[in-house]
Amino acid sequence: MAKSMSLRILLVLIILILFFSSSLAIPVVTYNVISLGAKSDGRSDSTKAFLASWTKACGSTAASTIYVPPGRYLLHNVVFQGQCRNNDITTRIDGTLVAPSDYRAGLWACKRSGNNNCPSGATTLGFSNSNNILINGLTSQNSQMFHVVIDGCHNVKVQGVRVSASGNSPNTDGIHVQLSSDVTILNARIGTGDDCVSVGPGTTNLWIENVACGPGHGISIGSLGKELHEAGVQIVTVKIVRFTGTENGLRIKSWGRPSTGFARNILFQHALMKNVDNPIVIDQNYCPDNKNCPGKSSGVKISDVTYQDIHGASATKIAVKFDCSPKYPCSGINLEDVKLIYKNQPAEASCRNADGSASGFVQPNSCLKL
Repeated sequence: MAKSMSLRILLVLIILILFFSSSLAIPVVTYNVISLGAKSDGRSDSTKAFLASWTKACGSTAASTIYVPPGRYLLHNVVFQGQCRNNDITTRIDGTLVAPSDYRAGLWACKRSGNNNCPSGATTLGFSNSNNILINGLTSQNSQMFHVVIDGCHNVKVQGVRVSASGNSPNTDGIHVQLSSDVTILNARIGTGDDCVSVGPGTTNLWIENVACGPGHGISIGSLGKELHEAGVQIVTVKIVRFTGTENGLRIKSWGRPSTGFARNILFQHALMKNVDNPIVIDQNYCPDNKNCPGKSSGVKISDVTYQDIHGASATKIAVKFDCSPKYPCSGINLEDVKLIYKNQPAEASCRNADGSASGFVQPNSCLKL
């Protein structure tokens, strides 16, 4: 009898706890850009409405969602400023953000307050001092600068992004990450005239998964080493990626000049190449257009980089190229189960100042120093 009574009392307590927990839960407040004046016709300037939505979301003490319904939204110079009163803001974009065709503009930016190095132009959505941000479903078109920039942020998740830019449009990186930590990029489809994803100095704990790239310059860590005193890049995972007709596949690039920068603990896994010029490349003599090149040894130290399960077709004979610094050779480069062909024949590899190992089936034959 006493045992039965105790069970009933326990059940009542559980029900009361669940009731009060649900009643005390903080509701999520949603700010619809349409209700704040945005026009989805792709011609009317929706800048003020987007700024108003951020002001309300950032100023709220409750978890907030900025919602962009289906449609096309023309934006000019949008910068979202922190610090916010809450650390839980979701930006759900079911519409398409359109840049003015006559400006070199980015469509999405996440930057630190006071940072003078962010892409400038007519269409920039900026997060300043932003943490715990979810960006869901962004579609970006016509930008002539970076589309998505995550700069100086922590705990950011970007998913379902679609980027479309001309294959011959320079500096139109799809997603750029720098000076940020704990960033996740999932399920992206990117076609652009520059890097599909670029990773800049100061990036730590970056996860990239299920990205289709093409046209574009591939997924690049760098360029690094442009500055003498520069933060490094570490703990990066890139997996389940597909490259179609791109200039590069998996790339690490640094300038040939002194620097305190580094790139280490990097995993490239499960990548498929289709007609890619440079499927696997480390270039420590990076110099676009070969103009005003420093011509010195790169100070960027590259180590512990693994290429695992990389398959497909190269558009050039040399499918694997490691051109590393003579002063600080690449170390700990690991090739595991790599098969790259050129015109239905085994491709070739080229190595300079690169140490590492190969395991499993590796084609082209490894040229790494053991």
